Amino acid sequence: MEIEQIARLLIYYIHAPLGGIALLVGGISLIAKKGNTTHKKFGKIFYYSMLSSAIAAFVISVLPNHENPFLFNVGLFSTYFLVSGMRSLRYREKGFQPKTDKIIAYLILIIGISMIVYPIIFYSKLDIVLTVFGASSVYFGIRDLILCSDIKKLKKNWLKLHLGKMTGGYIAAVSAFFVVNQFLPSIWNWFAPGILGTAYITYWSMKIGKKKTKTKAV
Repeated sequence: MEIEQIARLLIYYIHAPLGGIALLVGGISLIAKKGNTTHKKFGKIFYYSMLSSAIAAFVISVLPNHENPFLFNVGLFSTYFLVSGMRSLRYREKGFQPKTDKIIAYLILIIGISMIVYPIIFYSKLDIVLTVFGASSVYFGIRDLILCSDIKKLKKNWLKLHLGKMTGGYIAAVSAFFVVNQFLPSIWNWFAPGILGTAYITYWSMKIGKKKTKTKAV
């Protein structure tokens, strides 16, 4: 089978359809009541469909004549959020040790640095999109390493981490959808979903914090 045919098959039958499913069920999971059956079921479907779509993106982005550093790096970025977000559910477990999470943190840190320096090395210029995604990756990598050094804090913040990272994975799906269809002017297709998503994460993080404060007060 020719490379062109492989690329088309991956795009039309894996990457695009599963990305669309992730976009739909991820939205349902976000608006559903946190922790209920709907949230959990649709959250799992979102996780597996988005992860499969991201893996297909990796393959497409490295095929001859289809090399795409943006697709490759954004796929890695979304995979980090998905895997790390799902692993955060395990932070509650007794005897949990964050060895794997440290490895993931180091990997996203390295990936973030590579996003920033890649266009500088190969094209002698700074790319705004890769720089923003790269800087974000570096931030999350450093933050995760700091959290992993304090297991008590990691366990305490498992819900905020789960919510934030799974929402981050959904933001990646929405961003990809916007970029492909060019709904907004130029660069805003990359950043608008992230801005709105960050506001959503901030809102829920504050809400979770208030609930914990009330519980302690009682």
